[in-house]
Amino acid sequence: MLTGGGALAVGLQLATAPEASALDNGLNRTPQMGFNNWNSTHCGDRFNEDMIKGIADLFVSKGLKAAGYRYVNLDDCWALPERNAAGDLVPDPVRFPHGIKALADYVHGKGLKFGIYSSAGSKTCDVKGFPGGLGHERQDADLWASWGVDYLKYDNCNSQGLDAKARYQAMGDALKATGRPILYSICEWGSTGPWNWAGPVGNSWRTTGDISDTWQSMISIAQANQGTAAYAKPGAFNDPDMLEVGNGGMTATEYRTHFSLWAEMAAPLMIGTDLRTAEPETFEILTNADVIAVDQDPLGRQGSVVSSQNGLVVMSKPLADGSRAVTLTNEGSYDAVITTTAQTLGIGGATSYTVKDLWSKQTGTSTGTVSATVPGHGTAMFRVTPGSPVSPPTGTTWLSDLPFASATNFWGPVERDTTNGDHGTGDGTTLSIRGTTYAKGLGAHAPSDIAFHLGGTCRHLVTDVGVDDDAYGNGSVVFQVYKDGTKVADSGPLTGKDPAKHLTADLTGATTVRLVATDAGDGTSWDHADWAARALCRPAHQDAPGS
Repeated sequence: MLTGGGALAVGLQLATAPEASALDNGLNRTPQMGFNNWNSTHCGDRFNEDMIKGIADLFVSKGLKAAGYRYVNLDDCWALPERNAAGDLVPDPVRFPHGIKALADYVHGKGLKFGIYSSAGSKTCDVKGFPGGLGHERQDADLWASWGVDYLKYDNCNSQGLDAKARYQAMGDALKATGRPILYSICEWGSTGPWNWAGPVGNSWRTTGDISDTWQSMISIAQANQGTAAYAKPGAFNDPDMLEVGNGGMTATEYRTHFSLWAEMAAPLMIGTDLRTAEPETFEILTNADVIAVDQDPLGRQGSVVSSQNGLVVMSKPLADGSRAVTLTNEGSYDAVITTTAQTLGIGGATSYTVKDLWSKQTGTSTGTVSATVPGHGTAMFRVTPGSPVSPPTGTTWLSDLPFASATNFWGPVERDTTNGDHGTGDGTTLSIRGTTYAKGLGAHAPSDIAFHLGGTCRHLVTDVGVDDDAYGNGSVVFQVYKDGTKVADSGPLTGKDPAKHLTADLTGATTVRLVATDAGDGTSWDHADWAARALCRPAHQDAPGS
């Protein structure tokens, strides 16, 4: 659900999606990296056994394997147009004269993994109409497993009007039943909001239609994917489609933006160019270790937009070491200065920061400002690391008066002492739950996640939580408090018709507290989440308040 802002009456938030578990197949704890032929060949004659072997060879010789790329995948048109008498898929003997198993063995012999393609319909997407997997899920999955397939891209064509989740779940169950670890890439195009249901089904899910090798296509897909940031997590990632880097339709500046944004968004990095004819600059972009490290960060969070004005967009991505990856993107045509602050990025409160430019490799220090002159269609990308830690609270303190260690939110920023108005800072109103107003608190929109550094000085958290009255009785939210990663309070589902619920949490000895609001598993419409009223921290030497 895509309306409304949120109110959180304390202040520490990291945007988290509804607590749908990620697919438990042990795969894709960081986004997949590899190659897929479609963007460079479609169904053309260049797509064949020699090409795939050549790509596998180049993965090793050009350092792509060393950089983290693992999967070498086939797309559509690998099979004959009809199944055999037993109902099995048959590899095209002209394209793949030695068959798929022999090709998979070759790829495996390079220390790489092998992927294949099908569609959750009666036929695949190419106009020639190759057989799809609908109704043949177990048979196809068993066949692929016998060939040594490690990855399935499962498209959405010719669905016969059947429910998407059911179609994709059927193949997911079939893959699991093979007993072979097969990464499951759901290519549903975002048609039914797969970020709401695909986490327990697949390892990634497409959020948009197909990309093409133009600036307008790439940047519009990036913009669409930015809205799903809260749903990414280890094992389950949003997929804005494969990379076009090196295919010739964009400039080098635009390709660096493409690669930077995909890494910032924790997207799969699936090379889509024919590496056999790629220019050195293409390899330089695709093997930038600092940018890849952002994509592959083990925290598994997707970067979020923290400011956007007149085509100048700032994104911030929390990283496992406490730093932030930052992109400053100029969607316009002329040079522009883009500036942000550590506070806006979610890591305010330190006295100094180390700032590394991930393209120029230059490193400097800052007291909190991050700024660059960015060319038209360009992106500056930095890793910003706090120096001196944020000072912990020293007395009875309203959390809305403390600096955030980090904060992410579904719509707009987390607001202090007002509701979240969905857009820019300061666009909210007075916090109010079922007619009771609150002067202090935090206004958020679920899913959200807010963190504070406590340094062991805080003993109790006391707060009222509920859906703000500006949701007009709509919305449903679950409020949770985490002490150093352990959940210590849970409101259960609250709707816009429920009164505020009083929560307390023992924070004795906690280094960090996180305030998490999820969308209760039914989408995000009107999920205005207020942490209000008695949202305060009592230090260790004081008793918790009774009211």
